[in-house]
Amino acid sequence: MSLQAYQQAAARSENPRDAEYRLFGQVTRALLDAAAKPPGDIQGRIHALDWNRRLWSTLATDCADSSNVLPDALRAQIISLSLWVSRHTSAVIRKEESIDDLIEINKIMMQGLSGQSEAA
Repeated sequence: MSLQAYQQAAARSENPRDAEYRLFGQVTRALLDAAAKPPGDIQGRIHALDWNRRLWSTLATDCADSSNVLPDALRAQIISLSLWVSRHTSAVIRKEESIDDLIEINKIMMQGLSGQSEAA
């Protein structure tokens, strides 16, 4: 089976929560790789920072849609986090803040998506 066929089959069988977890994992790995770059190498970090900001922006847009079935309070929290991620990303690019906070937020989201926060 080719890689493309495997990816298509996996996408069809993957539930939305698992897909979000997988995407957060990929973006967080990119952020970890970016964090390992020298602090002055902002060009080496831009792709990961932009990808993370776009992920959060997409989540906020989805949560703002009235047809979203998540509870209103959770939707509002996700939108609020998205706004924080956007501001913090800008501060990271200006070298005023650390990329580590973005990584931590993503890890917390991944815990929630995997159900680990409910078990704790």
